[in-house]
Amino acid sequence: MTRMTTAATLPDFRNLGVWLRVLLLAQALRLVDAVLDWPSAQPWWEPLVQQSVRFDPPLLATVLLLYLLQPVLARTRYRRGLVLVLCLAALVAALWHVAVEQGLGLALAGSVAHSASVAALLAAALLFYFDWRQQRLSPALAEARLAALQARIRPHFLFNSLNSVLALLRSQPQQAEAVLHDLADLYRALLSDARTLVPLAQELALARAYIEIETVRLGPQRLRMQWRTEHAPLQALVPPLLLQPLLENAVRYGVEPAPEGAEVSLEAYLEGSELRLFVRNSLAPASEPATAPSGGNHMALGNIRERLQLHFDADAQIKRYHTDREHVVLVRLPLRRA
Repeated sequence: MTRMTTAATLPDFRNLGVWLRVLLLAQALRLVDAVLDWPSAQPWWEPLVQQSVRFDPPLLATVLLLYLLQPVLARTRYRRGLVLVLCLAALVAALWHVAVEQGLGLALAGSVAHSASVAALLAAALLFYFDWRQQRLSPALAEARLAALQARIRPHFLFNSLNSVLALLRSQPQQAEAVLHDLADLYRALLSDARTLVPLAQELALARAYIEIETVRLGPQRLRMQWRTEHAPLQALVPPLLLQPLLENAVRYGVEPAPEGAEVSLEAYLEGSELRLFVRNSLAPASEPATAPSGGNHMALGNIRERLQLHFDADAQIKRYHTDREHVVLVRLPLRRA
């Protein structure tokens, strides 16, 4: 099997997970350096304090500047962005060295050039780590896509959809053709590259195609769909096949078990810099037996959670909960525009 690789890109410096990794890895490297430089006649904590004074403030300042420069870095080629990050880290460290010695009157070990070079080497080590991590996540995303593909292509769904088409061919040929188009769009999306984020508008179109197929099969009286997407940021980037599995779970565990059917709703809106997606389905009354979600439901949610983590790290979240009347799945992810 050919190993899947991705083009190198700079990390997203507005991502909480990136911030945490930068700070933790930098502290770990600084601790190792302090231990290696620790002379036996000197207290163990003195090198650590000196390193903290020299590198912690410029590290925080550099990370903050990279946060502000993220829109520029996102449009910059990798090599140019790499040089920019290294130069910025060296410049901030050099300016801090001068400020401490001349402004505060404190003496730091080494020269300004030494502080700048160490900061640049530290930045290079961190960028190397993020590049290595990205290359490791590339096959993980491919594996997650395969898992999503295997989970979503359910033979009985295809069988039922084709039966619906056959039933419509003579009486409503145009609607049968529309169902076939929706089915083709759905399976085309199943074969898409999971490493590439897609606009929310594309995901909503795919979700509508899926609901159209299920409405033909179940009938509009049983599957009562509500779309609350008038305030949705259509250019927001989301992982492919994010909404369809959630809607499928709502249909499978909310609509199909109930003889009278159920209401399903999809809501999308922007809350600050965060995209929020709600998929709800009404629950059967207490007097009617309800079908509990099985392992397939957990598999779908687990797959989505894994892909969200691979794409957005700690900035994305998926959770589900239920009330007496409805089952709810909430997806929260940072806003990224096409």
